[in-house]
Amino acid sequence: MPVESFIQPSESKLTIEKPVKEKPKIEELTTIERPGRNQEQEESNDLPKQKTKRKTSKAKAEPQIKSPNRTITLIITEKPQAAMKIASALGNARKLSENNVPYYELERNGKQIIVASAVGHLFGLTYVKGQTGWPIFNLEWKPSYTEKHAAFTKNYYNLLKKLSVKAKEVIIATDYDVEGEVIGWNVLRFIVNQETAKRMKYSTLTKPELEKSYDNPLPTLDWGQAYAGETRHKIDWLYGINLSRALMSAIKKTGSFKILSIGRVQGPTLKIIVERDREINNFKSQPYWQIFATTQNTQLKHPKDIFDKKELKDFENIKKGIAETTEKNESYMPPHPFDLTTLQREAYAKHKISPSRTLQLAQSLYLDGLISYPRTSSQKIPKEIEPKKILSKLSKRFNEVKIATRQNPIEGEKSDPAHPSIYPTGDFKKLSDEEENLYLLIVKRFISCFCPDAKGIAKRISLIADNGKNFTANGLTITNNGWLDVYPSIMEERAIPTITGPVNIDKIDFEEKETQPPKRYTPASLISLLEKKNLGTKATRSSIVDTLFDRGYLDGKSIEATPLGVHLIESLEKYSPIIIDENLTRDVEEKMEEIQNSKSEWPELENKTISQVEKLITDISKEFKINELSIGKQILAGVEGLRAQQKEDSTIMPCSKCNIGNLQIRFSKKTRSYFVGCSNYPQCTAVHSLPPNALIKKTEKKSDRNLPILQALRKGKRPWEFEFNPNWRAENPNYQKQESQEETKKE
Repeated sequence: MPVESFIQPSESKLTIEKPVKEKPKIEELTTIERPGRNQEQEESNDLPKQKTKRKTSKAKAEPQIKSPNRTITLIITEKPQAAMKIASALGNARKLSENNVPYYELERNGKQIIVASAVGHLFGLTYVKGQTGWPIFNLEWKPSYTEKHAAFTKNYYNLLKKLSVKAKEVIIATDYDVEGEVIGWNVLRFIVNQETAKRMKYSTLTKPELEKSYDNPLPTLDWGQAYAGETRHKIDWLYGINLSRALMSAIKKTGSFKILSIGRVQGPTLKIIVERDREINNFKSQPYWQIFATTQNTQLKHPKDIFDKKELKDFENIKKGIAETTEKNESYMPPHPFDLTTLQREAYAKHKISPSRTLQLAQSLYLDGLISYPRTSSQKIPKEIEPKKILSKLSKRFNEVKIATRQNPIEGEKSDPAHPSIYPTGDFKKLSDEEENLYLLIVKRFISCFCPDAKGIAKRISLIADNGKNFTANGLTITNNGWLDVYPSIMEERAIPTITGPVNIDKIDFEEKETQPPKRYTPASLISLLEKKNLGTKATRSSIVDTLFDRGYLDGKSIEATPLGVHLIESLEKYSPIIIDENLTRDVEEKMEEIQNSKSEWPELENKTISQVEKLITDISKEFKINELSIGKQILAGVEGLRAQQKEDSTIMPCSKCNIGNLQIRFSKKTRSYFVGCSNYPQCTAVHSLPPNALIKKTEKKSDRNLPILQALRKGKRPWEFEFNPNWRAENPNYQKQESQEETKKE
């Protein structure tokens, strides 16, 4: 969606000027790797070619700035929407545009201010040319626009280059986190050609906070974040490029080819999943028994499960016992406010929104000014955010605020020096269903932190049989809902009688069960585990899981390693276990945290950490190359297993046209859509269309006519199941005729 569509004239009076005459574009001659943070999803808009005299060199000159007078304060944001929000907050801004890139001009306290933006990363790492094979270590930052997929960033680059020449003061206002610091630092040093600048720090894109942030900027960039971020980029690039080249080199040794990759955190994460698969596959169920005693129409349970069947005899002749009932008033505190991981876990549990989708939606809500910055580890609600004012604004839309009578909010243990917990700003706008579900979750969680405890009476019956065997029953009655009336949570109530004194035991029941294997990870439980193990960062964990799916290493909602994922881990465990050692990855994370928390000597710490990683990769390469062919053979077995599995998963029924092949779900790169084709192609050209703009999957279900049921998955929509009938058109010959008649009637 273009930035212009976010601008609401009712909030700030903006006027539109005609675009200024465009300048010649900059041509670069090198290519780069994909940057660390995902690029803003904008349409590419290449500059039209200028009529110039023929030159022997292909490179063009940078834009020539006629007026070098430095008169403006230039504020640089991370994304166009943030630029619009900041400009609107600081004054009566005019919106201008150059080459379809918006920027804003305003005056505040006699200062002429221009607010312009990057569009995510404008620079990415690539290797210095002349290096071949692996390992390679010489890196450099290059403009992102030299990559085809990021060509649209060139117009942003050019505009910032032009505006920076006019700036007497530069203020960096990118997101206040590690990635935002790297984005701002790269713009500052490579485009503005300046060593440092003032820094705006804010957690919400609301007018009061943005004004305060502008009036009280930090004197410099946060150098701890900047150097830690650059170190992370370099280390992840070194790991990624070298280990991925190693895997592809190994499989090439077998005479086959497949694009493979593995990263610093991807490897240990995949190993965790493969180990869980092994636990499940090797699990052997054991029978056990649960024992229940019934007295006065109330069932009580023996607290221990019995694994030795012989012990059941000890319970057979129980007839009497002594019972005692106790009651206790209980208070149940509200849950703490959301940090990112808790939000991702709750969104998945309550709405089945994946962790990566949750982060996307939360980022959108943040840019709309509806919630605070989502990439936070904090579970704190500081007084500085003025929570009572937020509650007052929320009360206009949420009656639940009337219950929020707690003076000080409930908080969790975790904190984050950069940002508080995720909280609503009190503003609102029309949202999509998914956005609204997430927004309501955040709002109600925030309100509940100010609500009274839920109150209840916990009741417990303890029964001791004549032979000493004990049984218990627990009940709960909620007497005051408190925060339970605000935040969606279930506390199971159970009414039990008061039983005290000698009782007759009417019967003993034995319920036989079997032990169950460990549960597979879900996307939400996996990112929680990665956080607990300190693998990856709060902002990258969900994308790491997505990458493993994209590479064909994982499959299923309950996550399971594919044959390729299993064989990859088996080969690395045998020949190069250090690549998937989570302790090594955790050690690197701790070194980067040390850089971030340091008060000085950041370049020295960065160089030291990168040197250690380079030495490690060199050692890995020596060991890996010795076993390259063996590793390749094992990975090839995984590739073949994955292909066989994918073929089986896509096969839906025999082909009735040729009676030889099978109809399979296939994907067309040309139309970027799924269709059904015959495995006997090109001998058989049977083809059937499927619903567009959806991921199509096979289910194990059959319709009443014994035809396969397929499932269409679309973002933000509920899964749609439909019958696949290859003879549908033949059975409905008049469909197109009827459709044509309906269109004629409409006209």
